[in-house]
Order: sequence, then structure tokens, then C-alpha cells
Amino acid sequence: MKDFRKIFDNKIALAPMEDVTEPPFRLICKRMGADILYTEFISSEGLIRDAVKARAKLFYYPEERPVGIQIFGGNTDSMIEAAKRAEEADPDFIDINCGCWVKDVAMRGAGAGLLKDLQKMRFIAESVVRNVNLPVTLKTRLGWDVNNIVIVDVAKMMEDIGIQALTVHCRVRGQGNKGDADWSWVKKIKNAGVKIPIILNGNIKTPEDVKYVFDNFEPDSVMIGQGAVSNPWIFRQAKYFIKNGVHEPEPDMEERINTCIEHLKLAVDLKGEKKGVLEFRKHYTGYFRDIKDIKSFRLELMQFDTMEPIVEKLLEFKENYYKVKSN
Repeated sequence: MKDFRKIFDNKIALAPMEDVTEPPFRLICKRMGADILYTEFISSEGLIRDAVKARAKLFYYPEERPVGIQIFGGNTDSMIEAAKRAEEADPDFIDINCGCWVKDVAMRGAGAGLLKDLQKMRFIAESVVRNVNLPVTLKTRLGWDVNNIVIVDVAKMMEDIGIQALTVHCRVRGQGNKGDADWSWVKKIKNAGVKIPIILNGNIKTPEDVKYVFDNFEPDSVMIGQGAVSNPWIFRQAKYFIKNGVHEPEPDMEERINTCIEHLKLAVDLKGEKKGVLEFRKHYTGYFRDIKDIKSFRLELMQFDTMEPIVEKLLEFKENYYKVKSN
């Protein structure tokens, strides 16, 4: 357990995001410099009932390590059993989601809903810790709303029961993923004497953001969510900016296209061709961000439901892009 702290020593993590951080995307982010990865959150009820979708989320590539399997739920017995099943998949740690703001989760006493009942949060987390051998971490928010910010007390409580690291999404539940995140709470947690690693999350969008929060709020790690969806290179770029104080050059079109094709092939290999192609559509925006007049090309790619014509179009676009640039 003592060495587990090193996993979070000045690292940059990819946040778990439903329907986004599936294995192919996680693997691409790993290759782009993400240090720590998490599965999409998995319903404890679905996992103990052996639901196909929940069970599939246990999969990860060996290259992803260190990787955590994240589970959520509001029933203690279900969370214990789900944690045991997650442990069988042999991740590096198990993460408990106490931060999901979505109504169907939070209003049912799971995710951020546990911020309304801290004793229940404690009991669930402590029960999971006691019933698995792997390290257990937890992700939560500042509080239910701006009038009920409880994160310092939560951090102390989690450290007391044996949680090995705490991720703080620096917004309240009522904000969802909108509005400013108050990163200052991470330093307040540190100043309160909490010793377990604290991972800062929320509204981290640029390499400057990463450097700024490391320099000013003393997190052990920084976690990036939506910023990675729109820019999978952000992990590499952030490390470069921290080290050199200037920006790494943007990935050229050859790297963008080659990485996009690599990602698409991983998705098809994992999910099958039609599902892999259709679900991949959400990633085109990230690969072609900041490219002038690109919308029509993205829409063209979305007309296909098989991989081969997409790859052909991508390679053709790359070739023509450089021809135009050289003229």
C-alpha cells in the first residue's frame, strides 16, 4: 500500500467518462502521455447481475496500466460484490464513483447523491475497502450544492477509513459539468492535514491549466476529462509545457490522420465493424479540431458504416492536404 502513492506522484490522469473513455480511447490517450487510466463507471447492480454491458466495461488492454476499475451504486452489499468482481479482473486499484451528477444516478442515492448522506458514503466506502485486497480510491465533488460544500470533511473521513487516494471534481453536483471549477479547495484539503494523494479534476482544458493547478494548488495529480476528448494530445502537450515553458507544436496532419485511423481500427477490432464505426463518430471533432472548413469532411465521414471507405477518405484527405500546403 505504501508504494501505491507513487502512482499519483505528479501524474496526469484521464478521467472516467461514460460512453467516451472506452478501451480504444484510453489506449490512445496512454500513448499520448496519460499516466493513469480509469474504466467508464460500471453499475454495481449491472455487474452483480452479470449484465453484458457492465461486464464488457471490465476489459482493459495490458498497456493501459496503471488502470483503475470504477464502480458506482447506492447499495452496500451490491457495491461489495461488484468490487470483488472488479478485483477478479486484476486492475491496479478500484475506484468508487461518488461524483456523478446525472439525475438517474444522483437522485437514486448513488454517485454525487451520496454527498447528501455522508454516513452512507462512509459505510459503503469502508465496506468496499474491508472486502477487497486491492487499493481503493474514490472520486467525488465539493458538495451537493454551493451551500453544502463538505469536501474537507469528506477527505478526512476517506483517509480515516483507508481510501488510498481521493479525486476531487472541483464543482458541486448542481453545476454538472458547467461553470467554473474552484480548484482552491484542493489546497484547502492539503492545508487541513490530509496526507493521501489528492487528484484535482474539473474544467482542465489546456496545458496552461495543468501547469497552473500544479503550481498553485499542490495536487498530487491532475485529471483531465472533456479537455482530452477535444484534444487527445493534451497529456503530451501539458508535460512539454511544464518542462519547457513553451507550447509543443500542434500535431501535423499526418499524425492526426494516422492516429485517427489507429483509433478507428482499435474500435472496430473491439466492438465489431458497424458498432465500432458508428460509435467512433464522436471522435472526429477532436482529431480535426482547429482545421479550417473541416465540417463538411467530418459529415462525409459520418455517412459510412464500414471502416474501409473511411480509411480511404482519411488517407486521401491527408495526401491532398499536403499537396495544397505545398502549392
